[in-house]
Amino acid sequence: MPGIDEVAMRAGVSTATVSRALSGRGQVSPATRERVVAAAKAIGYVVSSNASGLATGRTRNVGVVIPFLNRWFFSSVVEGAESALMGYGYDLTLYNLGGGGEERRSVFDDFLLRKRVDAVIAISLELTTDEVASLLEVKKPMVGVGGPLAGVRTLSIDDVEVARLATGHLIALGHREIAHLGGNEDPGAAFHLPTNRREGYQAALEDAGIPVDPNLIIYADFTLQDGYATAKQLLGSPHKRPTAIFAASDEMAIGAILAARDLGLRVPQDVSVIGIDDHELSGFFGLSTVAQFPALQGRRAVEILMDQLHPTRAESPSVNTPLPFELIVRSSTATPGGG
Repeated sequence: MPGIDEVAMRAGVSTATVSRALSGRGQVSPATRERVVAAAKAIGYVVSSNASGLATGRTRNVGVVIPFLNRWFFSSVVEGAESALMGYGYDLTLYNLGGGGEERRSVFDDFLLRKRVDAVIAISLELTTDEVASLLEVKKPMVGVGGPLAGVRTLSIDDVEVARLATGHLIALGHREIAHLGGNEDPGAAFHLPTNRREGYQAALEDAGIPVDPNLIIYADFTLQDGYATAKQLLGSPHKRPTAIFAASDEMAIGAILAARDLGLRVPQDVSVIGIDDHELSGFFGLSTVAQFPALQGRRAVEILMDQLHPTRAESPSVNTPLPFELIVRSSTATPGGG
């Protein structure tokens, strides 16, 4: 089996440099790292995770905790994190907390506290003070994605402003009868996301002098199926039909587009629809949306985690890092009656 000496000779560096380049620990220039990685691949050299763990006390494994496994947004954040972790030579262990309170207690009181992971990324989960404290006490670095966590480096998006931007786009097109297809408040919808997006919608209406009509605020569970069923009731109601819908997620927005079509309505001539996320199917449906770049969120979380695992890296002084978002206009929105 090829050894580290062979890699060093082939790359023209010392064995210590090879160790730093392949482990991600210590200062190595990008050009040298690429040369070492290329040499290791050429001869089929693989770092022994067991030996590395014995030497450093680390597993080179990161635990990622999410509230749902079967939703596009969460899986996209995980994909971004996994890709970045692989680049640093780390594995990923995924913990899905969709099973309820007992499962969550088991993960935080048992699995994450054992020496199975070096660090934790919590995606869209509001951790309790005890959960955070227990991880920090055993020196498990942590990054939160989705909102602020006391004492933890976090990445968060301003959901009020995201919703204000989406609703403002509809207002700028001339819509005044704008419905909001919001998310249900449930344990999986962390950081008051449904409430914040509803507040952004209402703030945009109030800024434009448009009265908020409670009859135009309806709720679904962030899925395409429930978005379809709820939007179909709204658009098929004998009451005055809205000329536009702002949905709190792209999956619900796509459901609303399908509901409108099944009712014989044209999008956007009869009803404009906008969502949030930039789901992988949004372009296919011509859906206007506010992109929040979930894969980028995962990659940035890993970068912050590496700052903590390897203090020799340049560390960001910020406790909370705001996430970017961007309005993307497609064919599902137009002026009232337009196209």
